[in-house]
Amino acid sequence: LPEPAISGRGLEAALEQLFENADAAIRDGVNILILSDRKIGSKKAPIPALLAVAGLHHHLVRQGTRTRVSLVIESGEPREVMHFALLLGYGADAINPYLALESIRHMVAEKEIEIDKEKACSSFLKANLGGVIKTMSKMGISTVASYRGAQIFEAIGLNQSVIDKYFTKTASRIEGIGLSTIAKETESRHTKAY
Repeated sequence: LPEPAISGRGLEAALEQLFENADAAIRDGVNILILSDRKIGSKKAPIPALLAVAGLHHHLVRQGTRTRVSLVIESGEPREVMHFALLLGYGADAINPYLALESIRHMVAEKEIEIDKEKACSSFLKANLGGVIKTMSKMGISTVASYRGAQIFEAIGLNQSVIDKYFTKTASRIEGIGLSTIAKETESRHTKAY
């Protein structure tokens, strides 16, 4: 995922660059796009995973190219059922929660968890998959294919311009923050981390 600048304008530019890169990759015949935040560093912060996947999903829908590619998310952000449910619901085809899995492996190594590393990671993934399936079934959806990109959520606390461009046609009864605030919150978390 490209680096956002401090301002909402910088985050918007980073998203536009992501969209341009995806368009170019599709023109080159790529059929799997991997959105990854692994290469962040002290001078490079990630675009929030949900914003990146939802924005790219809707961009590709508008371009008429969404069905040509699968979107894979490789992110340190997803760690609980709702994170996975939202990423899938806004267009992710697969999710690699590498930081959560690495954290589990670390906990096993530190003897905080008395179980084999692979069993612990498998249990984490199985529990989250079960949670996503339960979430889907409560909404009356029986297959992941029907759930993927269905965006059957309501946005709370995002302004209409963010919803219109990046979470298109998502219901919202409460206005809220825009890209500039999202960028500031991203910068704040990044600064604390580094």
